[in-house]
Amino acid sequence: MYDLIIRNGAIIDGTRAPRYQGDIGIRGDRIATIGDLSTAESAQSIDAQDRIVAPGFVDVHNHSDGWLLKTPNFLPKTIQGFTSEVIMADGISYAPVDANTRAHWIYYMRALNGLQQSDYQGWESLADYMQLLDGRTAQNAITHIPYAHLRSMACGWDRRVPDDVQMDEICRGVERGMAEGAVGLSTGLDYISECFSTTDELVEACRAMSAQKGLYVTHVRYKKGTLAAVKEAVEIGQRADVPVHISHFKGTTPAQIDELLGYVDEVAVNEVDFSFDVYPYLPGSTMLNYILPYEVWEDGPLGVLPKLNDPGVRRRFARALANYPNPLDKINIAWLPGSDNARFIGRTLGDYVEEAGAPAADALCDLLIEENLAVLLVFHHGDDALVHDFLAHEKYMIGTDGIYFPNGAVHPRMYGSAARILGPCVRDHKLFSLEDAVYKLSAYPAERFGLHERGRIVEGQYADLVVFDAESIEDRATYQDPHQYSLGVEQVLVNGVPVISAGVANEALAAPFPGRYLKFNA
Repeated sequence: MYDLIIRNGAIIDGTRAPRYQGDIGIRGDRIATIGDLSTAESAQSIDAQDRIVAPGFVDVHNHSDGWLLKTPNFLPKTIQGFTSEVIMADGISYAPVDANTRAHWIYYMRALNGLQQSDYQGWESLADYMQLLDGRTAQNAITHIPYAHLRSMACGWDRRVPDDVQMDEICRGVERGMAEGAVGLSTGLDYISECFSTTDELVEACRAMSAQKGLYVTHVRYKKGTLAAVKEAVEIGQRADVPVHISHFKGTTPAQIDELLGYVDEVAVNEVDFSFDVYPYLPGSTMLNYILPYEVWEDGPLGVLPKLNDPGVRRRFARALANYPNPLDKINIAWLPGSDNARFIGRTLGDYVEEAGAPAADALCDLLIEENLAVLLVFHHGDDALVHDFLAHEKYMIGTDGIYFPNGAVHPRMYGSAARILGPCVRDHKLFSLEDAVYKLSAYPAERFGLHERGRIVEGQYADLVVFDAESIEDRATYQDPHQYSLGVEQVLVNGVPVISAGVANEALAAPFPGRYLKFNA
């Protein structure tokens, strides 16, 4: 007797092996039997005739940290088939914190991750935060160690180089994070605090996880040039003897793409254990405050607003805007919290500046003051086909970089990334086989990020499973109308529990929810 049998499906097991017909019997949270179960009995049954059965998908780069805490079934992700989220990317999140940094981080993250000061529940360590997710969400979660948190607790927010005592505190923080089950160290070297970090200090921090082969997962110094920034990441990995994973790695011209992937193939893979993620779209999305001069961060997020009235800061911000690759009429306001400015959501920064009737730097500094730094943007540039060579590369795995606000004009990658990989990228663009696509979404990220006994359909593995229609699966979200669920995913199981049934949320789902706090290689 099984708790659930998925019958008559075409099984793509995540290993790139050819699909095959079979039934999957589940007992508790595990795959018990794969084979012909036509005469077996079960409490529940799913008919997967003419459908693909695949391992649950793993998103290795996202901004789901706060939404998982607030949303038991995070439908933009579960309806795509994501059963596990690797959270706390880019070196910035909600933990670890102390009494001096906690309010700063919740304030800073407002435009990326949705929590407010009233959502704070007393956590300090990574383990504290992750325990709050265990059994409270439909998805599994595993965490990075966000570097900016360690740095700000050890030596404040400014540009000082950590001294010996401070560096020891950072390294102890890395060791604690690994002991609490983190996959490794994440950095976002264009963001607050860590923008001041040196190559040498990052090497020393990474050495603290070398014994466990923790991953160095990095949003590199893109503002310095992608190739130079990736070379720095490879140097860090080589000197610290840790694997290297590049976040949202892409190029914007054919020449740059050839240069970047040539470096990966000829150098990077020979110097370190190397991988990368990217979403299947070229336009990007991040906060408006990302473009500010770094000097504004030296007293922490709560010290920024007075600096935005400084004429010198505004002059330097004006230069940054003038040199930015995207013109203001190609940058959309995706979300902001204030009702007075809500009419600008979905419109361009150029529209806002024109209506404000002030120079761009003055208008946008004033906007940041009005919105307490919380302005999210979408940057439009180039054709999505420019990411295809990255998606097809053998070192690629899925990272949606999804940012969610229910009342925002958010980037469609939040809703459409997995379906676009499985549908148009396979059927229309023929970038890879469906078996390869499933591997990039499941077994490869699960293995790389240490999700033990997940990512493959094998007897004894955890029953994280997705049933989808290979002929109809597609993304529907657009920049104009992003809040559209993907089509084609019909059933999603997390640890043997259906969280999506017949393409919609399982309304019978109740606490304790099936999602678990996962630990690296455990």
